[in-house]
Amino acid sequence: MGDGPARVPRGQGGGSARPIPKAPPERQARARWPESRHFAALDLGTNNCRLLIARPQGTGFTVIDAFSRIVRLGEGLATNGKLSDAAIDRTLAALRICADKLKRRNVALARSVATEACRQASNGAEFIERVYHETGIALDIITAEEEARLAVLGCHALLEPGDGPALVFDIGGGSTELVLVDSRAEVPRILDWHSAPWGVVSLTEAAGLADGADHGAAVYADMRARVSESFAPFVARLRTPKGTRRLLGTSGTVTTLASVHLGLPAYDRSVVDGLIVPAAAMREVSQRIAGMSMAERSQVPCIGAERADLVVAGCAILETIIDLWPAERLGIADRGIREGILRRLMNGERL
Repeated sequence: MGDGPARVPRGQGGGSARPIPKAPPERQARARWPESRHFAALDLGTNNCRLLIARPQGTGFTVIDAFSRIVRLGEGLATNGKLSDAAIDRTLAALRICADKLKRRNVALARSVATEACRQASNGAEFIERVYHETGIALDIITAEEEARLAVLGCHALLEPGDGPALVFDIGGGSTELVLVDSRAEVPRILDWHSAPWGVVSLTEAAGLADGADHGAAVYADMRARVSESFAPFVARLRTPKGTRRLLGTSGTVTTLASVHLGLPAYDRSVVDGLIVPAAAMREVSQRIAGMSMAERSQVPCIGAERADLVVAGCAILETIIDLWPAERLGIADRGIREGILRRLMNGERL
């Protein structure tokens, strides 16, 4: 949330956490935990708007409230170079809900970040200003490097034990982050990282599937080739690791595909978060989904009509990651940037 009308956030950068203005007396009286110190993290991506509100507990935290909505902020960005009016309206509607939750939950400190769509859009800074004036939420447009670091901080606890380097990846809406980490320390040390400009939204649009058209094997192969080319500089720097390769993914793509692998009738975070799946099984699921028509994908539980058009791009990206880091098993994380922000806030780290 903002700290006063005199400051309007602009441009990119690390940004900082901001105190939340106190709710009116009548709202404070209705707060469920009026004396608790609550923290909040908001992640506005190219495809999703996600909010997490929590309070410290032991060495971690307890989630008090959460919100997630597919807003497709980056829809049409690859073609027009700017955020569309319809995408902005959808996103503002979601952010107004987030602003109300921040006030109701007596949040003491929050940080809100925006990623690839706002980094790339010609009207990204203008959008950030509008969000601030209409909702009070001050979004920081973070760099791809900070996005990668926050994702690792939020999900590294789910890495399988091991001595060699591990690869953590985040398939977003507008980009994919690959992070090679040394996990022997309490907080993993980043050895190398790479941000590719392909996420589920940007790759879908580049492949000409934004209108929901069905694709063939040639289109899927082209998706794979685009992603592989974008990963090439990172692959060139990789060395064969000593020990067992470890792989951990965070994003809607891996959690959705893991749900399909399990045959869940509906998404269940308690089952998916922390799951370890054979990489070959995730590849099989990816290929099976990629071979379906739009109508068939829409009928698959945990995909549905809302994700049916974008999941194929996610499959192409995931398969390419498995190619470049052929681990036997894949860890699944339903956590990432928001959890990374919360840990920093609660530890009192400078942001």
